[in-house]
Amino acid sequence: MIQWKSLAVTACIAVTTAGAAVAQEMIVEKRTFSMPSYTTVGGETIKDVKVGWEAYGTLDADKSNAILINHFFSGNSHAAGKYKPDDKVPGYWDAIIGPGKAIDTNKYYVISSDTLVNLNTGLAPTVTTGPATVNPDTGKPYGTSFPVVSIADFVRVEKALVESLGIKKLRMVGGASMGALQTYEWAASNPDMVDRIMPVIGTAFAGDFLVGWLDVWADPIRVDAKWNGGDYYGKEPPIAGLAAALKVVSHHASHAEITEEVNAGAWADPAKDPAKGFGDKFKVQASLDAAGLIRAKVSDANHFLYLVKANQLYAPGGAKSLDEAAAKIKAPALVIYQPKDLVFPGAAVEATIAALKKAGNPVQSFVLQGKRGHLDGVLSMAQAADTIRAFVDK
Repeated sequence: MIQWKSLAVTACIAVTTAGAAVAQEMIVEKRTFSMPSYTTVGGETIKDVKVGWEAYGTLDADKSNAILINHFFSGNSHAAGKYKPDDKVPGYWDAIIGPGKAIDTNKYYVISSDTLVNLNTGLAPTVTTGPATVNPDTGKPYGTSFPVVSIADFVRVEKALVESLGIKKLRMVGGASMGALQTYEWAASNPDMVDRIMPVIGTAFAGDFLVGWLDVWADPIRVDAKWNGGDYYGKEPPIAGLAAALKVVSHHASHAEITEEVNAGAWADPAKDPAKGFGDKFKVQASLDAAGLIRAKVSDANHFLYLVKANQLYAPGGAKSLDEAAAKIKAPALVIYQPKDLVFPGAAVEATIAALKKAGNPVQSFVLQGKRGHLDGVLSMAQAADTIRAFVDK
């Protein structure tokens, strides 16, 4: 559930990936997977479903070397490589995916796909069916008439994509944050198809505290009059509400340590003391405002709300509790987390690890070090490279 494409975080990614050992630059192509129709877990049919996807490496003749990577809340399928040589930064996990890297694309065929209701409707490389899509039956965008979808629906569409490639078994499924939820869902719903899993900064069940936080994320959109109950297509969209929602996510995904270090109590404008007027801000306020607005301009408010609902409904294989969810997961797991994470706190991830072990599941873990909290699950993954490599190759 990471909101990370602020200018500051993009710079962090550039620094992180620049230091990695790279055998060669990967240039990747965005593709589109289509389904004439899809029936949701809730029993509703969506026509002409499309999601974007990309792949790195070469699929073996026996199709036994495939790995699936799932993206976070505000991400898309661009997990590694670049679309063009002059792209400023590569995909978000480029530090660990590529030739000679932890997930070695000289050995493995790595697939990553956009989810249904993907947030990034304004980014050309993103392909997704959701509320902003035109309903073929009406000729108008669905809006909130689009069916409610869940993490399980994301996985079912991914499964159809994987099977369309003739792949019957995945060597590993992994992902960060919301991608970790999808990873657990894959293992619970498709135990014969998943050889091992690598959930990063995520838990195996959505508890009430997470459900409540997700509601806090969504509130700024719902109170923006321009949201209009989701009926804003062809009108002025609720940019202010969406920007405020993304601001909340961005701050939640960070940590006090990096926030204090970067801002150091500075004013947004050195000539304007925040004590002198309500319009005068601290640097941290202005930075969060700017990051939220940048993302809002390429995102969709309804898609944000549908993603919130999907995460709130998260229960692998329809489980009613963490222990029940863990009992449905049989694949060996490498659980990677950050104890300072405020979205999926370290204690919650450790409870998942304990539940998996209690269920008899082989589990190992890796603790990320850093100052960024939840964001370390994207920006600091190079720390886990050796552990990941050993886990994937075993």
